[in-house]
Amino acid sequence: VTLKDFVREEINDLVHPHWYNFPPVNPMWHYLLGTVYIILFMISFAGNSVVIHLFFKSKPLRTPANMLVVNVAISDLIMTLTNYPMFIYNCFHGGVWMFSAFWCAMYGALGGVTGVCTIWSLAMISFDRYNIICNSFNGPKLTRGKALLCISWCWAMALLWNGFPFFGWGRYTLEGILDSCSFDYLSTDFNNTSYTLTIFGVDYCIPLVIVVGAYFFIVRAIFAHEKSMRDQAKKMNVSKLRSNEAEAQRAEIRITKTAIMNVMLWVCCWTPYATISVKGVLGDRSDITPLVTILPALLAKSLSCFNPFVYAISHPKYRQAITEHMPWFCVYEPDTSKSEENKSTVTSTKDDKA
Repeated sequence: VTLKDFVREEINDLVHPHWYNFPPVNPMWHYLLGTVYIILFMISFAGNSVVIHLFFKSKPLRTPANMLVVNVAISDLIMTLTNYPMFIYNCFHGGVWMFSAFWCAMYGALGGVTGVCTIWSLAMISFDRYNIICNSFNGPKLTRGKALLCISWCWAMALLWNGFPFFGWGRYTLEGILDSCSFDYLSTDFNNTSYTLTIFGVDYCIPLVIVVGAYFFIVRAIFAHEKSMRDQAKKMNVSKLRSNEAEAQRAEIRITKTAIMNVMLWVCCWTPYATISVKGVLGDRSDITPLVTILPALLAKSLSCFNPFVYAISHPKYRQAITEHMPWFCVYEPDTSKSEENKSTVTSTKDDKA
């Protein structure tokens, strides 16, 4: 008895011969994965919905930079609504693919589209942070038009590269324990090998280089800025030196830390799956077992749960919006802008009386 014996006859063509070598996994894994995906679905749906809701509800959040953030939330929410329910259904109905070959391709394509869109969106966010911090607010500003152009690029890349299998370059097949679908990274013919290696280079390596390069220069700029502030304070014989511009840059640094955390999560979640894909098309299948395949896929999809909470919890503006519009969320963030206005009002009143 092998994994293939549990696949319905009409979708046998979607099973790569590599999976013929493995017996069925313990049914416990199907129920366990189904339960985990239910939990992830609830977290991802709630978190991304909150980010999108706050973006449209709170006017201070509707900035060009946050347009990129909400694009990540929209992409993650689409993946949650299209991939999670089908996988959960399969897990609790025998642990096999219960839909047609067409929906297998759609499942794999939607997972790929949302994944690539998120990857490129995070690359755009990191480049925007680099432009603001490293150019000391003197570089070209991110406008609404530029943000929309960046978002269009992210979706165009996602749709383009994940649309090729429908036209014959690459294809979508069953993977792992055969209750989910992805692109074929086990066939070593030129068609699938060239597609897998190309999409790996264009939609993983290039964004990764952008992210690593941007944050390398960001961290270097932060250290250089802090050192110059300490040196200047020492010359003036004061303990610290902070101007309005410095306070503004500190706010950008806090936002950058949030983005760095998000990107690190992305790297940790996507790298195992990317590694398996490359090893498969290069012919090294020794470590590619059903469970070894399905767990990196779970890790990659779980990123949709982390993204919204990283931004909502760490971003001061989002926390202020949660405090104002969703008090039942039990998050309290004082509005520093209002407190500064009150301080300036009190100061001006005292000066008038004097």
